[in-house]
Amino acid sequence: MTTTPVKTKSRKKKVVKQVSHGCAYIQATYNNTIITITDLNGNTLAWASAGHCGFKGPKKSTPYAASTIVKVVAEKLKEIGVKELNVYVKGVGSGRDSAIRALNANSFHVLSVKDITPLPHNGCRPSRPRRV
Repeated sequence: MTTTPVKTKSRKKKVVKQVSHGCAYIQATYNNTIITITDLNGNTLAWASAGHCGFKGPKKSTPYAASTIVKVVAEKLKEIGVKELNVYVKGVGSGRDSAIRALNANSFHVLSVKDITPLPHNGCRPSRPRRV
């Protein structure tokens, strides 16, 4: 009686590319705060949102939730090695300022902060006059 050896699948180790400079996109709305960290080409390295971190309801748009999101993203970016960030902020939520401060406090060197909130140039077409 001969036994055949059982083959086990060997998994390749995931290659983690080292990126030292990136962009942080902070979307702060009235309902939620989302932070995405990308490299200079726009490829996403890590992201987190208030709902993703366990906040529910009106607590998602608070400054405390924004600082907690930054801590989660910083943990994800430890092995990638991002040190310098250009920050782009979009929206009018209350998590805007605290997210930038938390990025600075979590050993990231913030090079620039830019507001990319969309503004209407002429707005949409007004509704027709009401006939009574």
